Amino acid sequence: MKAPTTVLTRSPVWALGLASVAGFMVALDALVVATAIPAIQRDLGARPTTLAWTINAYALTYAAGMITAAALGDRLGRRRIFVLGLGLFAAASAACALAPSAAALIAARAVQGIGAAVVSPLSLTVLASAFPRERRGAAVGIWGGVSGLAVASGPLVGGALAQAFGWHWVFWVNVPIGLLVAVLARLRLDETHGAAAGLDLPAVGLVSGGAACAVWGLIRVGDVGWGHEETVAAVGLGVLLLAAFVAWESRARAPMLPLRLFRSRAFTAASASGFLMAAALIPAAFLIAQYLQLVLGESPLGAGLGFLPMTATPLLVAPVAGALSDRIGQRPLMVGGLLLQAAGLAWFASLATPGVEYTRLVPPLLVAGVGVSMPFATTATAALGAVAPADLGSASGVTGTLRQFGAAFGIAIVTAVFAVNGHAGTPAAFDHGFRPALTAAAAISALGALTALGVTTRRRSSRVDAAGVAVVPLAER
Repeated sequence: MKAPTTVLTRSPVWALGLASVAGFMVALDALVVATAIPAIQRDLGARPTTLAWTINAYALTYAAGMITAAALGDRLGRRRIFVLGLGLFAAASAACALAPSAAALIAARAVQGIGAAVVSPLSLTVLASAFPRERRGAAVGIWGGVSGLAVASGPLVGGALAQAFGWHWVFWVNVPIGLLVAVLARLRLDETHGAAAGLDLPAVGLVSGGAACAVWGLIRVGDVGWGHEETVAAVGLGVLLLAAFVAWESRARAPMLPLRLFRSRAFTAASASGFLMAAALIPAAFLIAQYLQLVLGESPLGAGLGFLPMTATPLLVAPVAGALSDRIGQRPLMVGGLLLQAAGLAWFASLATPGVEYTRLVPPLLVAGVGVSMPFATTATAALGAVAPADLGSASGVTGTLRQFGAAFGIAIVTAVFAVNGHAGTPAAFDHGFRPALTAAAAISALGALTALGVTTRRRSSRVDAAGVAVVPLAER
């Protein structure tokens, strides 16, 4: 049985650089097609409702695969699975670019989501493994700033590439980046493992099937409503499968997801805050991108440029927030950031009218951008700091999966609010739905600030066991 190895000894700088680039790439693709959809529609002749599945298919497989991918990394080698995930993501990106039809594009996006489900948690795991606890906040802060920038700038990058080179380049750009990062990771990163055990195949089926059903149901809410039999059946089956997964894991000798993680108040609170942060951020970014085009009449590139006050701030603020969290703890930054994000989104919603001057929208975009920059990294730092090094892979998979669930949940809630109040037929009708929907996203962010109060802020002591693995006392987590 292979002993757990949890610290990279020679390559922290390489781990930081490669994890950040990989995290940026997969986070970018969550919304990069949002502003390219009109161009794809003209080329492939598909309906907008069909092309919405270029986003949904990615989110579905992304959410369904992360816990399994993290478990595979712990058992088979984190670097090995990370490299394989990068290769799969690059290959699927090429398939997206070459897709001759909407159906082929959606299928390729689903495979791309599987690659992202591998890359995302393992990029965070290899990064966290490379740095000691006292320096981890700053490192994860840089990773979080880059990933936050990717989420927020997806519409800008997609619009610029689609307008300058064609929508195919939204996907082609991933191929050389993914392959280069894979080669460098193989050459420059040391191999590490988590707890050694065989892969629990029943657990894989339960968690993947449960996540897929639940996210499918949440995605379909926008089309068929909360009370439709398809929504109820999908979400209900997803909840049952996930409950069965928890029951199975509670009795498993070598669980894929150690349930002891949730005995830590800090881990549970940080994971819940990450869920609610994504539930506010992702639908807000999608809504604002559409508002700038459909109501203010911007081009895809213009809409992306209009996002700059919000998208530029994570790259500047998140690394500072991560470094500051090593001194004062994560809770003040998480609570303050989520409240700022809520304030910025609510402020934007209060100003949004068909005739508003764009310059009046810049201050709330800046406030929201500063807000999201602070919790994006610190929620991950708080969650990983609450677990033992051998559990970093499992913890990363859980927090990543919950963020994807949060994004799907937020889209379902915000879309339902939008549908009740407006539609996309005219700028005025879109605006009528946009303002209450964005206000709902702000309320979700404020709820996230409340959950963040459960994160402890005092510095944690640690001891080292006989195997050389740092152990954090449960009472301090």
